[in-house]
Amino acid sequence: MKILNFGSLNIDHVYRVDHFVRKGETISSKSLTLFCGGKGLNQSVALGRAGVEVWHAGSIGKDGKILLDMLASANVDSSCVAVLEEVRTGNAIIQNDSEGDNCIILYGGANRQITKRQVDETLAGFSAGDFLVLQNEINELAYIVQRAYEKGMKIVLNPSPMDEKVLEVNLKLIDWFVLNEIEAGQLTGSTNLKSDKLISLLRDKFPQAKIVLTLGTLGSCYADAERVVTQGIYPVKTVDTTAAGDTFTGYFLAGVVQGRSVEESLDLAARASAIAVSRLGAAHSIPAMEEVLNDRAYDLLS
Repeated sequence: MKILNFGSLNIDHVYRVDHFVRKGETISSKSLTLFCGGKGLNQSVALGRAGVEVWHAGSIGKDGKILLDMLASANVDSSCVAVLEEVRTGNAIIQNDSEGDNCIILYGGANRQITKRQVDETLAGFSAGDFLVLQNEINELAYIVQRAYEKGMKIVLNPSPMDEKVLEVNLKLIDWFVLNEIEAGQLTGSTNLKSDKLISLLRDKFPQAKIVLTLGTLGSCYADAERVVTQGIYPVKTVDTTAAGDTFTGYFLAGVVQGRSVEESLDLAARASAIAVSRLGAAHSIPAMEEVLNDRAYDLLS
């Protein structure tokens, strides 16, 4: 069984600020730091650091070599990443405030230059039963899903950032959804609902799928046609939430692929994301499996 993550690769520009800039306001940042990021890269790094063999597919510009180095450092195969000559690597402008929260502006760049030919050439190396992990920061998402379904791959979708492009995808072909409450509300056309109601609506709308719903400080839950499993958080001092969701996604899927139970996989993901939010940066903040399994290391954090 192989895991292919067809996703974004970004260079993140992180500005440390006291508060998020408001309309008409000019503020000074405390610092500017460049990090490797993109939801796709973050999730691949999480999968790789969790000990899973993973291939990453996507596109960068000639300015994106640092991203290939990051993938290599996490033992992620980047042979399916295209390097484009005339397009800049995707990037993100991130404000990180004194509470550890963030807001993000994305520039797609090379992430939005995926071609159907690249999709077909990439998927040719994978077969029925392999996992495909997707987010919504690249183009040709609907085509990728359709072609992967035809090959019999297991399709995992994290519909983030949520926009109209997600609704162009045949969502009945998705085997796993990993999403937060806002994305769940947008997919179901409902807002301000409690998690149990959102889960019920998602199960009704996508009866074929397994669902993992993240709930912020309330933890997370898993649901399929048979059951619902809940998981709490590991509270730590929050420094930067940028890669928290991606760390959770990568570690949960790694647990599943490694044969762990849903309960064990949720707990693993909760531990990993707690460590990630206690550090600054996106991919750089994602822990290795030995850190996550080391109770003493976690005790020092909490």
